[in-house]
Amino acid sequence: MKKSSLSTGKECGIMRTSHEIRDKEITVESLKTTPLTGWHHSAKAKMAAFAGYDMPIQYEGIIAEHNHTRQAVGIFDICHMGEFSLTGPGAKAALGALVTQDLDTLAPGKCRYGFLLSETGGVLDDLIIYYLDDDAYMLVVNGACEAGDFAWLSAHLAKGPTLTNISAKTGKIDVQGPKSLEAIRAVLGSDFHSPGYFNFMRTIWQGEPLLVSRTGYTGELGYELYLDSALVLPMWEALAAHPLVKPVGLGARDTLRLEMGYPLYGQDLDTAHTPAEAGFGPLLGKKTPFTGQAALANVRQRLIGLEVPGRRSARHYDLVALPGGGEEVGVVTSGSFAPSLGHCVALAYVRADVAEQEQFVVRTQRGELEAKRTALPFYTKGTARMKLM
Repeated sequence: MKKSSLSTGKECGIMRTSHEIRDKEITVESLKTTPLTGWHHSAKAKMAAFAGYDMPIQYEGIIAEHNHTRQAVGIFDICHMGEFSLTGPGAKAALGALVTQDLDTLAPGKCRYGFLLSETGGVLDDLIIYYLDDDAYMLVVNGACEAGDFAWLSAHLAKGPTLTNISAKTGKIDVQGPKSLEAIRAVLGSDFHSPGYFNFMRTIWQGEPLLVSRTGYTGELGYELYLDSALVLPMWEALAAHPLVKPVGLGARDTLRLEMGYPLYGQDLDTAHTPAEAGFGPLLGKKTPFTGQAALANVRQRLIGLEVPGRRSARHYDLVALPGGGEEVGVVTSGSFAPSLGHCVALAYVRADVAEQEQFVVRTQRGELEAKRTALPFYTKGTARMKLM
């Protein structure tokens, strides 16, 4: 039986993520597929196991796909993500008691990023909540956390509203890049108007509902298309036919999000750290109580950005130490060569008492790397918030 490659490619020093299936005996036949898996194989994409799915890592190359997304338009198969529907009387109060998002200030047609926490403040998952209508929400969660999130929410939600897992029938394509609006308009029609940043709109495509939101994780202007799974392939093919558009795999998705300093669940976010420690304090000011709130004041470590000269990348689990043979004070969670910057960058948790220091070293298997703490995002020229006419 054919075995799935677990390599994410040596190009750019891309690390394997903790969501990858690491069992060397895993077979392609045992992996889940998306509506686009056959297309990826036909396009000769390099595939790997990710979150239990057979997913594309790269097509023509990570750097080429990264740069194309920064300059034009990249499309991403994100059908492995999970989507839940919460409807019924009391939905806002019930959900608001479990998540960090302030639903009292979230208006219909808007979406908000936040966290699902354990009682001890650890991150069970990061998620985006869409306010669809009165007592109607859609939650978008990480694919590897789908089953666990649904079970946890089902067990902790107050009685009344109905939670439904709609992941199997919901497809998701992300369209990212400074010219993405031009590509979407070509497919949806010239009268399509862009929603504002962290807003969404609902329309019809081929007779079926289509939800289009504008959030993005690349730092560029970007849209998320939620539609019936049966329409994912024709939508993908329509987008891919546009001259500005190229398909992009998980390899470039990782370098793009890392240049923005955006955390990946399972690496930079986990149950051992709170979102306050991960740098999301400004998002945690909700006045009404929510699960894990009391634990957020205890900040033991902080997630910081590190600039590493050259092309030798720090890797996940590399230790961070003070310079000059100093003590070990933290660990790298994500690291890669940053194609837009020409050098390597990393995210690392370090002890809170040393988080403001400027100089560190990263201890790798091949020796020490000099590292300088830097503000996030690493890449500051993105178009995500650009005003559109």
